[in-house]
Amino acid sequence: MKQIYLILQREFSTRVRKKSFIIMTLLTPIFFAAMMVLPSYFATMEDTEARSIAVIDNTGNYGESIPQTEYLKFTYIANTQADQVKNSLEESGYYALLAIDSTSDKITPKLTIYSQKQPSIDVISHIENSLEKEIETRKLKSYNIENLDKILDDVKTEVKLRSIKVTKDGEEKESNTLITMGIAYVLSFLMYMMVLLMGNQIMQGVIEEKNNRVIEVVISSIKPINLMLGKIFGLASVSLLQIFIWVILTFGLATVGISFITEKGQKANMEQVQAAQSMMAQQGMDANNITANMEQAEGDNFLTALKNQNFALIIGGFIFYFLAGFLLYAALYAAVGSAVENITDTQQLVLPITLPLILAIFVMISGIKSPDGPLAFWFSMIPFTSPVVMLTRLPFGVPAWQLALSASLLVITFIVVTIFAAKIYRVGILMYGKKYSWAEMWKWMRYKN
Repeated sequence: MKQIYLILQREFSTRVRKKSFIIMTLLTPIFFAAMMVLPSYFATMEDTEARSIAVIDNTGNYGESIPQTEYLKFTYIANTQADQVKNSLEESGYYALLAIDSTSDKITPKLTIYSQKQPSIDVISHIENSLEKEIETRKLKSYNIENLDKILDDVKTEVKLRSIKVTKDGEEKESNTLITMGIAYVLSFLMYMMVLLMGNQIMQGVIEEKNNRVIEVVISSIKPINLMLGKIFGLASVSLLQIFIWVILTFGLATVGISFITEKGQKANMEQVQAAQSMMAQQGMDANNITANMEQAEGDNFLTALKNQNFALIIGGFIFYFLAGFLLYAALYAAVGSAVENITDTQQLVLPITLPLILAIFVMISGIKSPDGPLAFWFSMIPFTSPVVMLTRLPFGVPAWQLALSASLLVITFIVVTIFAAKIYRVGILMYGKKYSWAEMWKWMRYKN
């Protein structure tokens, strides 16, 4: 154990002092936070480019049906053919031409937009949504229903499903499926990424030490299996430290970014809230209570659901499955690194190792949708895929017996794989000029001490 600890200490201190470690540790949280914040920020941005669109209504029924916006202006042209306008859009100062023609359906028209550039999705959506509402209204009015406008206002309903988890003791806890899915995705993908990156680092480190002949000096005073385990545990401790720093910095940066976006959104919605309060007051309703209920529905339930997550189980499960899964794959990567003399020779040997991880990512997508399905269950039991798939299921809740069985199989597999990987390592680390293959490595595993 002392030898393993010394190697662990050396690997840890050497790697955390590297500039690459410091740079990646600081830049990665910025990248993660940007991935969380920027999509929401970009979604709130509006296209501020002013555009003028000509409209030729050959049906004569949809004049002024498309409302103007701050940046989209519609000019209706009468007694003009579309060919006369579409070929001179730039000279006329128009962004596009919208032609409305008749069809066999007297109400539903044929819409065609002509432009020199591909129209933006905002322009297409505004035109389609505006005419859809207009056509739906006209179809309803064709039934000659009295007080149609009032009926349409009355039937508009927004339904929100509140999710409550009930424990065996009858305790009720607020939950949110989107939060659970997000946690499952982040944990699984982080596990996949770290095992893949750090496993390759171990393999490259072993190859470098083998080529530099440093390993020949070290191996004279330490057992090969202790050397391999020391390197693996050392890099595992570096990875845990890096993940801890990433989580803290990413959470801090994302909190600042989200609060900025939330503040911006609150200012944009302030006028709507004030208008709603005024209308409620005129109708004799308690505007303060209703506003408070609106705020609680959007904010308090989300925060409550987030707090009700079993973070002790999630964090504990992540640490265990990360360590066990990382040690399992790191032993395989170290064995491969000891068997070859340069990084280009590792391709055909690494492929069988990475395939289970890639397969686990595909199963993860299915597991997020159906965490208790047979596919997610069986792959959370298989040791080579359980570190990723079980982390997908963990936020949704996993029976204790399944968790214990999966963990036991993973630990047993790690021990068996480490024993065989150490046998390959002890022979391959001192082997030069030998043609490597899986058959040759199988012989190394059968060598006696």
